[in-house]
Amino acid sequence: MDLLFNIILTLHITGGAVGLITGTINLVRIKGDKPHRLIGKIFTYAMLATGFTAFGLSILHPNYFLFMVGVLTVYLMATGNRYIYLKMLATGQQPKILDWILTIGMLLAGVLFIGFGTRILLAQNTFGIVFIVFGALGLLFVKADFDNYKGKLKERNYWLLSHIQRMTGGYIAAITAFLVVNAKYSPIEIPLIIYWLLPTVILTPLIVKWSRERRVSVKRNDIVA
Repeated sequence: MDLLFNIILTLHITGGAVGLITGTINLVRIKGDKPHRLIGKIFTYAMLATGFTAFGLSILHPNYFLFMVGVLTVYLMATGNRYIYLKMLATGQQPKILDWILTIGMLLAGVLFIGFGTRILLAQNTFGIVFIVFGALGLLFVKADFDNYKGKLKERNYWLLSHIQRMTGGYIAAITAFLVVNAKYSPIEIPLIIYWLLPTVILTPLIVKWSRERRVSVKRNDIVA
């Protein structure tokens, strides 16, 4: 069992490291060109591997926080990639079964996270805030999925905005995991909850900024299915 755990842990660390490096590169360089797409594919596969191995690790050595990060990582990376192929929802394109599985899975997980977070927060454990925040963010993305899948589109380039938001969300997961794992090496004592929430607090405004800069709103006379 220890051997299996160590193998999965090695894959998890490797995927996280590759995801952190490639995510940083794509975050700071030109978007949309061929290198961006190539690096983005490596980032996607690396982060999916990180998310799925997080499930394995959390089962072998029960860890609620690792499970939560795994769920969010897989959902954000998978749907962020899927939206590249869902550009025609306004003209009758239907989401695949995989899309619904991802969305409904995150819906259930988001409700679970908020419920669990509330429970441990009431038990005077401040880490409940982490579960509540991440659960609420997951449900916001789920709401966007339902609106988009039903054709209730607010932007013509909804697919691009969703891709940007979710890929950056996956990067936030990688940064968060890196900080939490290495918190013990900090020369000053900082509450662990800061490491869990700081990347979200810093990068979420950037997601909002980038989305606003690229948003192409649907006009009243646009025909939306």
